[in-house]
Amino acid sequence: MDSRAILAELPRLRRYARAMVGERAAADDLVQDTLEKAWARVSQWRAGSDLRAWLFSIMHNLRVDQLRRPALSTRSLEEDPVEPPTRATQTDRLEVRDLESALARLPEEQRAVLLLVALEEMSYTEVASVLDIPTGTVMSRLSRGRERLRLILDGQQPSTPLRVVR
Repeated sequence: MDSRAILAELPRLRRYARAMVGERAAADDLVQDTLEKAWARVSQWRAGSDLRAWLFSIMHNLRVDQLRRPALSTRSLEEDPVEPPTRATQTDRLEVRDLESALARLPEEQRAVLLLVALEEMSYTEVASVLDIPTGTVMSRLSRGRERLRLILDGQQPSTPLRVVR
């Protein structure tokens, strides 16, 4: 494996990590952990396979592990809050803030699929490979995630239908 190929994927890894985690420092840590694990397991990568999907799979699994593990609440004193780039109007800034807030309210599995498809422009098959789920599950989570996001942005409370199983 060529290190230049991995370096070429860094912007995508950072963008996806930032969208998933929300904080720049935590996203950078996730990218670093991903690269460390990729280098440690470089022998497991099959030549000719999709490097991007392999790296995103590693990142996804690390993120799932982070969510399972209880974490300490920390706040960096060195960094100023970063504003996402927006056009010059006030309403655009509010819309971006609302979208970021709505994405944070989505369940992790729906947010992951939505970000991989919309932000990273991956195909359903690539997303299924990255997340290690069937393609039908990708389509289902994407559909539910888009609908839930639409409801949140419209100011409605998304309902969670509960079924009684006997």
